[in-house]
Amino acid sequence: MSDTQEIQAVTFGLGAEVFAVPVTLVREILDYRETFRIPGGPDYLLGLTDMRGEGVTTIDLRLRLGLSPVAPTPATRILVIDIPLEDRVLVLGLVVDRVIEVTSFRADQIGGAPDVGVRWSSDYIGGVVKRDEGFTVLVDMARIFSSQEVAQLSSCAAAAA
Repeated sequence: MSDTQEIQAVTFGLGAEVFAVPVTLVREILDYRETFRIPGGPDYLLGLTDMRGEGVTTIDLRLRLGLSPVAPTPATRILVIDIPLEDRVLVLGLVVDRVIEVTSFRADQIGGAPDVGVRWSSDYIGGVVKRDEGFTVLVDMARIFSSQEVAQLSSCAAAAA
């Protein structure tokens, strides 16, 4: 990637933190709604969300990143994204506190993931962008879940379908 190449991203907030995912992974942004609960999943697995008749496995991204849970507000959204895996694409709904904007970052604005001073594992931080309003963390969605977690999320969704 050249330094002048731009990455379009959807930015979203979890508490005071701002994160981003490439716009190419975002399928849809839904208003928050209650999910159909799936028993036996990890604590961050909320259940299935109906998206035009399709059940989308939905997680609380705050819990997955080790942040405290919060009650949904009118700004809470479900970001439906495609996570590219080795053998397929996993469609996942991420409950986020708010969606902020679609924006662009130049490749030369993106710094490496810090390995100190952050509350979450840096394994799935794809980079950090310094902006006027603070830092935006680019999330590498393909690395946010272990292969066992992907298998568990897939089997929970299949069992409920």
